Amino acid sequence: MSAENVLPAIAVIPARYASSRFPGKPLALIHGKTMLQRVYEQVTKATSVHHIIIATDDQRIADHAATFNATVVMTDPHHSSGTDRIAEAMRREEKQYKVVVNVQGDEPFIDPAQINDLVHCFTDEGIAIATLVKRIDNTAEFNDPNVVKAVLTQSGRALYFSRSTIPYHRGGNSEKAIIEHPVYKHIGMYAYRSETLQQITRLQPSSLEITESLEQLRWLQNGYVIQTKETFTETIAVDTLADLHKAEAHLLNQKHT
Repeated sequence: MSAENVLPAIAVIPARYASSRFPGKPLALIHGKTMLQRVYEQVTKATSVHHIIIATDDQRIADHAATFNATVVMTDPHHSSGTDRIAEAMRREEKQYKVVVNVQGDEPFIDPAQINDLVHCFTDEGIAIATLVKRIDNTAEFNDPNVVKAVLTQSGRALYFSRSTIPYHRGGNSEKAIIEHPVYKHIGMYAYRSETLQQITRLQPSSLEITESLEQLRWLQNGYVIQTKETFTETIAVDTLADLHKAEAHLLNQKHT
């Protein structure tokens, strides 16, 4: 296919209804507007994105997305990850795109600039996957196994991701670790070259991935280059009903400032 027929970037929002922790999460209301619609509207502000798709396995979500004129692709309900759901949606897409951005459907305040930053990583032809990291500035996050840490090369390419405190300070002093060396946490937004996306969904789970329960380690272990981009923004991800209340409070605060 000629280069002029390949568009730069598409954003795909995977949206499941049957979340174990928060069933119906994409349709949850945040001050009168669903979380899914808020995500979609934020993505429309990203200047690097030429098209947006919502990939779902539930007709209720598809019907709702139609009310704000979103393009919907119905996908297999048995996908084990959002990555697999996005890959299927792209196989059904008629137009070809160089870059596919995986936009989590539970990020109602996603920053469009972060999407642009990821897409711009692919000006380097050697980059297969891009993701975001943010500097850790406190020991509570550094020691929290739910906060995934990233170790990078000087050019920002990922060496490793872990739930452990890496890099480990030789004296076991977490406070010194975050002072003496830049320490980053992973912000789980990804972008992929289109061909890379299809390749990685065919890979079998790797030993490191299984050990740490981190999908991106499968890609690293199979030799894919993951470029990171530092962000200074961290938005609210809604995984539980308590998170939804935080999102509502955040929106209310924005209106009053």
